[in-house]
Amino acid sequence: MTTNVLPDSPFSKSSASSASSASTRLAPRLPSVLGVVTALAGRDLRRFFRQPSRVVGSIAQPLILWAVLGAGLGDSFSVVSAPGMPYLTYFYPGTVVLTMLFTAIFSTMSVIDDRHHGFLQAVLVAPVSRTALVLGKTAGGVTIALLQAAALIALSPLAGFSLTSIDYPLIVATLTGTAVGFTALGFAVAWWIDSTQGYHGIMSVALIPLWMLSGAMFPASGSHGWIRTIMALNPMTYAVSAVRRGLGGGAGGTAHVGALLVSWSSPALELGVTAVFAILAVWAAAALCRRRA
Repeated sequence: MTTNVLPDSPFSKSSASSASSASTRLAPRLPSVLGVVTALAGRDLRRFFRQPSRVVGSIAQPLILWAVLGAGLGDSFSVVSAPGMPYLTYFYPGTVVLTMLFTAIFSTMSVIDDRHHGFLQAVLVAPVSRTALVLGKTAGGVTIALLQAAALIALSPLAGFSLTSIDYPLIVATLTGTAVGFTALGFAVAWWIDSTQGYHGIMSVALIPLWMLSGAMFPASGSHGWIRTIMALNPMTYAVSAVRRGLGGGAGGTAHVGALLVSWSSPALELGVTAVFAILAVWAAAALCRRRA
C-alpha cells in the first residue's frame, strides 16, 4: 500500500523547513572561509608591494648569488655527464627554487609580527577555522613566490635557456607545489617559534643545507655514500630536477640538461614527491595551528 504525501501536509512542510534551515546553516560557512583566505592573502600581497625594497631585494638577491657563484665557480666546475655546459646554466634552476625558499621564509615571518601586534589574536577569536588561517597565509606566500619565479623564468635566456622550448605546465605545477610546501612549512615553524631570530635560525639551519644537497650546486646523480642517500630522501632534489627538466624542454630535456637530471627520477615521481610534500606541510601547519595558539 502506497502513502502519498500531499503538498500541504505537515510532512512536506517539516521536510522543507528542515532543508531550508540546513541550507541556512551551511550557506554562511563557505563564504566565511573563502573570505578569510582572500582577506589574509590580499593583506600579504598589499604589504609586499607596498615595500619596493622587498620586491627588488627578493629577486635581486638570488640573481646576485647566481651571478657571483656562477662566475666564481665557472672555471673550476665541470660536469662529467655534460661537458661544456656553463656553470651559470647548471646553477640557474637551483636559483629559481632558492628564490621560492627565500619567499617562504620572509612571507611567513609575518606570522610572528602579527602575533606581537595583536592582529593574529583578532583573527583567532573570529568564528572561522584554524585551517582557513593556514590556507590564507599560505595562499599569500604562494602568490608572491610564483610572481617572483615568473620573473626569473622570464630571465632564463640569460642562463642559456630558450623561452620557446620551456615545458610551462611542468614548471607551473612544480613551482606551485614547491611554493605551497615551503610556505606551509614556514608557517608551521613561525607558529611554533615566538622569536624572529629563532625563526631565522631554524629555517636557515634546516632548509639551506637541504637546498645545497638538492642538486642545485652539484649533480645528485654523481654523488655517493651518505650524501646520495640524503639527496634521494630530500624533496627539494625532485623540485630542482623538475625545474631543470622543465627549463630544458620537458620529459627528457635537451641532451645536456637530460644528462643532469636525477638518474632514478621521472616527471611523475618528481611531481608526486612535490605534491606529497605540499600536502604534508599544509596538514602539519593546520594540525599545529589547532593545537597551539
